[in-house]
Amino acid sequence: MEVIRLKAPGVWEKYKTQKPTETLEPHEVLVKVNKIGVCGTDLHAFKGKQPFFEYPRVLGHELAVKVIATGEHVSNVKVNDNCSLEPYYNEEIGQAVRRGKTNCGEHLRVLGVHVDGGMQEYLKIPAKFLHPSDTLSNDQLALIEPLAIGCHAIDRARIQHDDIVLVIGAGPIGLGTIQFAQLTGARVLVMDIDTHKLNKAKEITGIHDTILVSDHIEKDIMQILNGDLPTVVLDATGNPTSMLNTFKYVAAGGTIVFIGLFQGDVVFNDPYFHKKELTLMASRAALSSDFSRIIRLIEAGKINPETYITHRIKFEEVPETFEKLYEYGGDLVKAIIEF
Repeated sequence: MEVIRLKAPGVWEKYKTQKPTETLEPHEVLVKVNKIGVCGTDLHAFKGKQPFFEYPRVLGHELAVKVIATGEHVSNVKVNDNCSLEPYYNEEIGQAVRRGKTNCGEHLRVLGVHVDGGMQEYLKIPAKFLHPSDTLSNDQLALIEPLAIGCHAIDRARIQHDDIVLVIGAGPIGLGTIQFAQLTGARVLVMDIDTHKLNKAKEITGIHDTILVSDHIEKDIMQILNGDLPTVVLDATGNPTSMLNTFKYVAAGGTIVFIGLFQGDVVFNDPYFHKKELTLMASRAALSSDFSRIIRLIEAGKINPETYITHRIKFEEVPETFEKLYEYGGDLVKAIIEF
């Protein structure tokens, strides 16, 4: 089978290896990779800017796969099922996992980041990480994982229908966050530094209130909200300046959720933090239940991630064409790699 690996920043290598044909463990499955969503993690890794990343690595964690064979004790999927793959592995069952927080276990490993991922034709994985659907397309299945990031962040924020929600960052994660925020019935605003992304957010999510980053952001927000501020601010940028500015944008008694991350310290004025009695949260990855929930929402027509897809790449052409993705700027929402 063919494998494409990122050997070093900016350096791909393509090679052939044996298809996994050895006997499956009772709870394992063999899957064929059909489509791969290109994540910001992949783009950062290619440029050598992804935290906690080691080379060489087979990228790819937003995956649509087809079941080829199953172990004798597998009951949640069957041969020929099309599935979304949950890429979060806990190599040991630590304290967080025992408490149901499988998304932030002390020994969490992410497929395509910490261990080799989906840029290969076949994978052998535990069946419990597969989420099947009889109706979703492979495009939709490949985008369940990035949607799950936003879904989990909204669950963390515990948004009520009378909240005012500001999502900062209109990339794929931000778009998903907007859509799950909208499902709560709350008023939702989005802010970004790129006009193209804000226009795409309007087109994809139907959001009305958009804010372009400027020197007078607080004034712009309060003008839209008749003097009020958002009660929940979710930052999906991973940009330290943007993240630290959230303390200024959120209303007293409000909640801040950091979805993105950066390599550095978060430093804020403690008296100001206490004066507003703020709640500050991190949101990492997603839970297994999020995947099944999102599949049901797409099947019900509540969300359609196919509208995110703006570019496509053939698997065999990744080494020659991947770098072109950086040229598209705000016109790039989501690229899909196709086998």
